[in-house]
Amino acid sequence: MPGYVVPDDPEGLLPWSWAEQRLTTCRNYWVVTVDASGRPHSLPTWGVWSPADSAFWFSSSPTARKVRNLVANPRMVVTTDDSVEVVSVEGRAHPIADIDRDRMAEAFAAKYEEDPDARTAMADFVRSNAILTMTPERAFGIIETPEDFSRRATKWVW
Repeated sequence: MPGYVVPDDPEGLLPWSWAEQRLTTCRNYWVVTVDASGRPHSLPTWGVWSPADSAFWFSSSPTARKVRNLVANPRMVVTTDDSVEVVSVEGRAHPIADIDRDRMAEAFAAKYEEDPDARTAMADFVRSNAILTMTPERAFGIIETPEDFSRRATKWVW
């Protein structure tokens, strides 16, 4: 990592399993988008990290600013809500394929709702909105403590 005293030696770097565990269990993600002119936008959202697809899924109103931004410029960043053990993933968003809409809606509802009736209602709500997926291009993992940052900062590239 230029500008930081991070060794080039891979010894001690964070394994992808560390990042994936945080992405999978995170409740609130930060989604960062930019509009066509480059104006940034960042808000928390619920979502699902799918290890099988190596992708982030989320749902939003089709008229929401983040969706409008992603239509104009598909580049985005999603981060976990933990500011000490940070995972930040950069990639491109696109509408989820029709075949995956039900799978994503069910995974989303299972993650956020325990009651079976409420889970069905939540899955239906998700299906009624825009459903997007982000395909990662690169990710960063950082443990933001003095003893770990310079030894453990890690970058993954797809």
